[in-house]
Amino acid sequence: MEEKKKDIKERSFEFAVRIIKFVQKLPKNHAGFKLGGELLDASTSIGANIEEATGGFSKKDFTHKMGIALKEARESNYWLRLIKVSELAKSDELDQLLNESEELRKILTSIVKTSKGQ
Repeated sequence: MEEKKKDIKERSFEFAVRIIKFVQKLPKNHAGFKLGGELLDASTSIGANIEEATGGFSKKDFTHKMGIALKEARESNYWLRLIKVSELAKSDELDQLLNESEELRKILTSIVKTSKGQ
């Protein structure tokens, strides 16, 4: 039996939880705190904006909030790539988070384009 696909709200929430746990493992130095903080801000904002979008007052409000979630997904991917390339962390977990950030970006791009009628 095929596993039920998770909706974007659930996926973004689970991504944020995984990021929180990942950031706690980063080195306790200036780079770890700075990049970890930026990653934490961006990745937790994805789900927060999706939650706001689903409670939006209009289609325009929905599209705007989903657009912000998309920007935050892109930013999360940036910080994850920077952590990887700078070798601040190396792990399968990091690669999985990079993959999920890319998947969230693709899904959100599709949602924003559809809601704009493109």
